[in-house]
Order: sequence, then C-alpha cells, then structure tokens
Amino acid sequence: MKAIKSNPTIKYILAAVSAIAVVAAISVAGRYFTDYKKNVPEKFTLYITPETTYETLTDSLKEKLADLKSFEKCFSRENPSGNIVPGHYVFKKDANNKNIVRSLKNGWQTPYRLTLSGNIRGLEKLAGILGRKMMYDSAAFIRYFNDPQTWDKYSLTKETFATLFIPNTYELYWSNTPEEFTERMKKENVRFWNEKRLQRAKELKMSKEEVSTLASIVCEESNYNPELSTIAGVYMNRLKRGMKLEADPTVKFALNNPGLKRILYKHLEVDSPYNTYKIIGLPPGPITIPSVAGIDAVLNYKDHNYLYFCASEKLDGTHKFARTLSEHNRNARAYQAAINKLKIR
Repeated sequence: MKAIKSNPTIKYILAAVSAIAVVAAISVAGRYFTDYKKNVPEKFTLYITPETTYETLTDSLKEKLADLKSFEKCFSRENPSGNIVPGHYVFKKDANNKNIVRSLKNGWQTPYRLTLSGNIRGLEKLAGILGRKMMYDSAAFIRYFNDPQTWDKYSLTKETFATLFIPNTYELYWSNTPEEFTERMKKENVRFWNEKRLQRAKELKMSKEEVSTLASIVCEESNYNPELSTIAGVYMNRLKRGMKLEADPTVKFALNNPGLKRILYKHLEVDSPYNTYKIIGLPPGPITIPSVAGIDAVLNYKDHNYLYFCASEKLDGTHKFARTLSEHNRNARAYQAAINKLKIR
C-alpha cells in the first residue's frame, strides 16, 4: 500500500488550536481563581455612602482583604460601570471577590438592627438618634417629620405624629430614606396595635393617640416599671373625676426644661396647652415617645382609689400613693424635707 503523507498545514493548524485552547484554559482558570478566591480573613462590616468612590472603597478594603489586587481585577471585570450602591454590608470570613463585587454592584445589603429605646424626648431627639445610626443625617429626618404633608399622609397632627413610633428593635436597611423609615414604622405601629390593644383602648374610651399621650406622662413620672400601672391608675381616676392631672413632667415639657429638678409655684403658671396644672384632661400630644411598657401600663392600669402620688422620701425612685389630699401632703412634706437636706434646688 502507498503510505499517506502527512499535511504540514494541518499540523500547524492543530498545534495552533491546541495552543489557543491551553491559553484559554489558563485564562479561564486564572479568572475563576481570581473571582472565587477566598479573600476575607475575618468578618467585616462596610458602610457605603453616596459619597463613596472607587478610590475610597479600595482604600477602606486595604486592611480587610487578603489580596486587594485580585479584588480590583474582579471589580473591573464584573462591574465595568463602577456602580457602588450605598448601604450596610457585612462580609463573612472566606467570602470571595465575586460575592463582594456583586453585593456592592447590586445593593445586596445586610439587614441592619436598629434599637429605639423608650421615652425618647420628642421628634428632634428621635431624628438625632437616627442621624447617628443611619445613613441620612438628622436634618433630613426632622425635615420630613415636621412636614405637614407627612402628618396628613398618616392622618396625624403635629402634636400626635410622635405616636406613630413604637420603641423596639427592628431589622431594616441602614440606607433607608426618612420616607422609607417612616413607612416601616407605620407598619410596625399597625402590628403593635393589634385587636387586643385596640379593643382595650375602646373599653377605656380612648384613642390609641390618647393612650400614648398618657403613657408618655406615666413613663416620665417613674423609671421603675412595676409602678407604672399604679401611676396610670392614679391618672385614670383623675380623668374619670374631671380633675386636672397636675403632672410635673408636663410642666417641664411646657418650659422646655426636662432637666428641671424641682417644680416651684412660679413654674406652674406657664401658659401652655401642655401644662396639666391649668388644663383639664390630656395635653394635645405625647411629651415623649413612650415605651411599650408605658403604653401597656395605661391599657392595663391598676384599679385602685389613689388620686395622688409623690416621690418617696427614700429617694430610691419609688413613690408614695395617697387617697386623700391630707395624706398626700404628709408624703410630700417628707419628700421635701429629704431633698432640702440634700440642698436640691
């Protein structure tokens, strides 16, 4: 048989194809290694603001990533537009470059835990807390809270708007706008005011805003939770009898002086719809954002015959309760003597 001669052209083509395949394989392997390389030695948190640039991002990652160059390669390939979405991101140990880049590019944020403690003294204070704990500053929050269109949206007034917020711990996004945050608080408010609480308020012939207003006074009267329902019972008794509440915290609020240690007769003359030494019934809105314990203390107030109370002469944060004015005056004299001894003015 005649031998078949090999074609040198085919050999060259095959060799070239093989070489290209090898190069392509190496390239793919290199890309795979870069993209999926475990690049986070220890879990870390990243806060991205609208002002964050690629340069400030990489600068903040220098100490957090094992290999910054591999991240930069992955970023340029996966995110050529350089899009970085503001937010709160938590990257776990051994996270890879592709996960980090895609999270930042698409805004795959990590939920943020925000705790609002009870008895926040007004919307200004709330805005200050949010400005420190979330992306938008306090000015943005208070501007939205003080907008009449915002009050109208939630069927509230300037005086009652604070009742929308229920102190608790929430999971939300750190980058939430004031509008998004308030909308979330509305949903939480609806969840909090369940059928049981609404029914109880109805039995008391009070709106939920009125319950929160009274709760704000009760919470300012005492930090001792076991007493809250008893104090609430005193005020409920006074409301039922058409008596003035005569609550010192409302005077401090009217004077815009929450740190006032001693209420004098001259302070009781302040002309304000919040001065319960002058008005009958509840003030037009809460003086603080009351705690859940305070709201529930009003809804489940203790049934008793007390009409008065004052701080105990022990100065331990507890109170003495009285049925009659003469009994109350004795308790008040004992308390006054105790604070006089300490020269509190």
